[in-house]
Amino acid sequence: MAAEQLAGSSALTGGGLHRAAALRELLAEPGIHIMPGVHDALSARLAEQVGFRVINIGGAMVANSILGLPDVGLASLTEITEQIRRVTAATTIPSIADADTGFGNAVNVMRTVREFEAAGAAGMYMEDQVFPKKCGHFAGKDVISAAEMAGKIDAAAQARRDDDFVIIARTDARAVLGFDEAVERSNIYAEAGADMIFFEAPQSVEELRKVPPLVSVPVLANMISGGGLTPLLSAHELGEMGFKLVNYGAASQQAAMAATLGLYRELMETGTTAGYLDRMLSFDERQARIGLTEIIELERRFANKESGATRPT
Repeated sequence: MAAEQLAGSSALTGGGLHRAAALRELLAEPGIHIMPGVHDALSARLAEQVGFRVINIGGAMVANSILGLPDVGLASLTEITEQIRRVTAATTIPSIADADTGFGNAVNVMRTVREFEAAGAAGMYMEDQVFPKKCGHFAGKDVISAAEMAGKIDAAAQARRDDDFVIIARTDARAVLGFDEAVERSNIYAEAGADMIFFEAPQSVEELRKVPPLVSVPVLANMISGGGLTPLLSAHELGEMGFKLVNYGAASQQAAMAATLGLYRELMETGTTAGYLDRMLSFDERQARIGLTEIIELERRFANKESGATRPT
């Protein structure tokens, strides 16, 4: 930690306004950008401290984290929005939030955009699945018509109060209707007002390579760690193919679950955490990562005034 600056403001000191504009500027830069997934304020704060410039508040991760349930459309707009608000309060970098299917029809989508903007998200992605949706790498999905999805994208673009708020259209048509249909839909969605396309679940390196040249707006790649339908490639490889953004959505949660299970098994077997300390943060580093020093400084400045100080009446 000594060599790594703890970036980001705490929830109390604020910062990071105009995040949608910052996201637009980032996406205008040459090359590809890595977007790690986060599921709560703590994981988001750690991502910023490491140096990432954009994060993804994934619907699957939020459902797994706050509900303990899989990504099958069970998390509500309110629950997702509350988590966005927590994440953006704890960080200063832009976040892109998962709107699933928009939580309803085109009119519902308009409310979703307004709620996400008010919660501090810099952008959102929305998919063309039939509700209730499923993870893009699960079997048994279906998609709505391209025309209905285009109407939802148009509604989203019209609803945003900040023109910099980024609208990303995700298509899951590859698994349902084939690669060519997914490409066609991508361009229909771009014409409808999507700033970027999230082309879900290409099934080979060759398919990945084909996507960016065939789509009229920048494209996001989604990498599933340890499974999924898409080959796991590096950001460098995807950048050379022409992708603008790569989402490693659930990787941090998968790592956290593995570490937590390991700790719990150790504790169950031995009755102590002593044998696991080399795989844990120390008590002091944990406090540093969550901003205890900042809080102590705020208390020193504002809360520890002399008790006899006069107050206005």
